[in-house]
Amino acid sequence: MDKLHFHTPIEYLKGVGIARADVLKKELQINNFEDLLKHFPYKYIDRTRFYKIKDIQPDMPYVQVLARVTRKELIGEKRTKRLVVQANDDTGIIELVWFQGIKWAEKMLIPGKVYVIFGKPGFFNCKAQMAHPEMDLYLPGAPQQKGNLTLQPAYNSTEKLKQFSLDSKGLQKLIAALLEQTAKDIHENLPAYILNRFKLAGRQESYRNIHSPNDANQLKEAQYRLKFEELFFLQLKLLKTKLTRTQKFKGNIFDKVGHYFNDFYHDKLPFELTNPQKRVLKEIRTDTQRGVQMNRLLQGDVGSGKTVVALMSMLIAIDNGFQTCIMAPTEILANQHYQTIKSLVGDGFIEVALLTGSVPNKARKVIHEKLEDGTLNILIGTHALIEDKVQYKNLGMVVIDEQHRFGVEQRAKLWRKNVVPPHILVMTATPIPRTLAMTMYGDLDISVIDELPAGRKPIKTVHYYETRRLRMFGFIKDEITKGRQVYVVYPLIKESEKLDLKNLESGIEIMSREFPLPQYRISVVHGKLKAAEKDFEMQRFVKGETQIMVATTVIEVGVNVPNASVMIIENAERFGLSQLHQLRGRVGRGAEQSFCVLMSNEKLSHDGRIRLNTMVKTNNGFEIAEIDMQLRGPGNIEGTQQSGVLDLKIADLTTDQEILQQARNLVIEIFEKDPQLTAPENQILNLTFQAKNAGLSWDKIS
Repeated sequence: MDKLHFHTPIEYLKGVGIARADVLKKELQINNFEDLLKHFPYKYIDRTRFYKIKDIQPDMPYVQVLARVTRKELIGEKRTKRLVVQANDDTGIIELVWFQGIKWAEKMLIPGKVYVIFGKPGFFNCKAQMAHPEMDLYLPGAPQQKGNLTLQPAYNSTEKLKQFSLDSKGLQKLIAALLEQTAKDIHENLPAYILNRFKLAGRQESYRNIHSPNDANQLKEAQYRLKFEELFFLQLKLLKTKLTRTQKFKGNIFDKVGHYFNDFYHDKLPFELTNPQKRVLKEIRTDTQRGVQMNRLLQGDVGSGKTVVALMSMLIAIDNGFQTCIMAPTEILANQHYQTIKSLVGDGFIEVALLTGSVPNKARKVIHEKLEDGTLNILIGTHALIEDKVQYKNLGMVVIDEQHRFGVEQRAKLWRKNVVPPHILVMTATPIPRTLAMTMYGDLDISVIDELPAGRKPIKTVHYYETRRLRMFGFIKDEITKGRQVYVVYPLIKESEKLDLKNLESGIEIMSREFPLPQYRISVVHGKLKAAEKDFEMQRFVKGETQIMVATTVIEVGVNVPNASVMIIENAERFGLSQLHQLRGRVGRGAEQSFCVLMSNEKLSHDGRIRLNTMVKTNNGFEIAEIDMQLRGPGNIEGTQQSGVLDLKIADLTTDQEILQQARNLVIEIFEKDPQLTAPENQILNLTFQAKNAGLSWDKIS
């Protein structure tokens, strides 16, 4: 092969072959040379330090000793066979044991010779012991010794890979061989002015040093360079998309604020807008006057007043002669938006309709006609809104709620409902950490409502162990006596639906015994119920016919009952932080003080304890989201898997916020001066960007 390409299938690397390639693809998604080079170490083990045998402690993760092999012995037969080797230094004796690879160890280890012994220590009968240690013959001053006395990379592997001798050390050997073969083809992809300004190491040396650093300083420089590069090109892609969209997609100009907006604001709005709500409306107003399609993300906690902002934005569109729509992920949520907006605008003000899968054909036909003749101002619905037969006369603004539940193609279908693409307002009640928003939604403008409407009291949250259950029951009775309603939520345990129902059923039994008829009435809602049954039970609770709703997490989104003031979450330790926060947001919607009680077992994991303590300590969704990301990692936050954006190989959004900000600021600066990347100094960026977008391998951009 004249020129090595990094998209060369991994089986063509010497030492891999078909069988190993197959397992690398299945276990680690390593398909080609580039994937292997980007399989970065997850930690480094300091091989510069030697311990004396007497200093070894049982809680040490890994130790390295210099010791002389004095004796080796085969013990047991067949299945119980093991090789026991004794080695000692001037302070004591360590026992080394092999249960596998016995023939190799017996052949290689020579009594009387000194070895560098490395592994995880244990103790048996008060004696230091090590199973399957790494053994290298000690040759003072020999060149190969340098490799043993440095930071050793540790790579993620699996049991399946280990069967093919691809443990951490096996992967290290493959990567070393690949670097030997291809390092000269790793070309620079950042201009000299960026390298100099941020004091970045060269790309080739960074790949060498990330996999085989000689010291901590080399490693730090390599990590910084590769993290910066990864986040820089991610931001380049997102902001280029945003730039292209503003140039390509013209937007309708909403040049006036008319009587619909003003009448609603002065006569119908039942409360004073908060400052953040006013700020967001101003941002939307500015966006819709520029003649460019708006693409704005509106973040705000449950109950922060996003729907009112969306409605007032839509009234501006209606004042300018346009139709609008709201797309929600579920019928329950669409219904809730419909009820909220209808109650705010009243009858005879504007024409509002609801379109979901449940709407009968006759009513559907009327909606279609009103849409096409322009008499329908606001259409609220589920993905039914994007069906081909739904045609608008003049769609000017689209509001998408909980957008991570919709695919890109579904959203794009709404854009195509008008000759000039409508303005897009995306809303989410899931607070997103700042760094995640800059990557997942980096191509959108972001608005935040970070203040609850006046009169809303913060929800009081307490954590009770099982021993305080009777106290919790007494508290529920007190609240019901005051005329309030109560949610009791059980976890949904995916692994076992039977366990879910048993859990829920035993809960219903306990609640029915503690809160008997006719004094108390209970609604029961869970995922196994048919939609009509679920709706019937929810409606009973909404109307106040039942005081207690016992449910699984199906009530997480979509039920708005201002009179419900207590949320009891059973086995709260089994919920994620964002889910606990969403559930808590079901109460606190009225003027009365609301409460959330987290019930848990006495035994809590470290993370479980942090989650529950966080909930008790704060009501701030953004603070909770940051802690959630630190606990779970950015890749596991709801919605990030679908986005496909967060395929980060080395950068970590929880720890590399500063690098991300540096990279984003730099990209903004570059695009301000050179939006098309045509300046001579940016040629390398343009070529890299085009190659990445075309899916070409990175060695083709030299």
